[in-house]
Amino acid sequence: MVGAAQHRGDGMTGFRELRFLPLSLATWPLLEDLFGAERGADSGCWCMWWRVSRSQFTAMGKAARKAALHRLADSEQSPGILAIDDGQAVGWCAVAPRSAYPVLMRSRVAAPLPDRPVGANWFISCLYVRVGCRRRGLTARLIKAAVDHAIACGASCVEACPNEAAKSSAEGFVGTPATFAKLGFVEIARRSPTRPLMRWDDGNAGSPAHIQEHPA
Repeated sequence: MVGAAQHRGDGMTGFRELRFLPLSLATWPLLEDLFGAERGADSGCWCMWWRVSRSQFTAMGKAARKAALHRLADSEQSPGILAIDDGQAVGWCAVAPRSAYPVLMRSRVAAPLPDRPVGANWFISCLYVRVGCRRRGLTARLIKAAVDHAIACGASCVEACPNEAAKSSAEGFVGTPATFAKLGFVEIARRSPTRPLMRWDDGNAGSPAHIQEHPA
């Protein structure tokens, strides 16, 4: 398991001391509290939307999706990163190798380019911030922590396919292009007017670990 990254709070964000930890059985209760034990975040997806076929997703229902994510929390490869402040999870970022997301591999807008080996190409598929903690820069911090985690696990690059036209948290679960761009992600393809495919790697202009915080 990757060790916890810590960022002391400040007056701008209002957080006391943020820690970022991979999801595991030990941190599962924090995620369950963040998502809501019965609600499962915005749509009851429990982060299974990109991991199973659409027909399987519908057939599973909320309880089965929750159980599937719980199994992933008990696996060798964590499915994402939690932001924890004062003993409570305040945010979540799903990040994993592209091979973990079969639906993304076939996606018209988010399918990988052939210039990178898929095995070392990781993808940020979901961002979720607790109500009351939004618009305080947490999304950017989660993305930075997710990139650090991916690189520590052997990723050569990290990609995302954010949404320029999101009008709600349910639509904006993939993040916004502006936030990713401020963290050094660059657009590498655009197969949809509002969904650029973006990438961070060591060759980009900046490193998420050293870029100034921006509200998002």
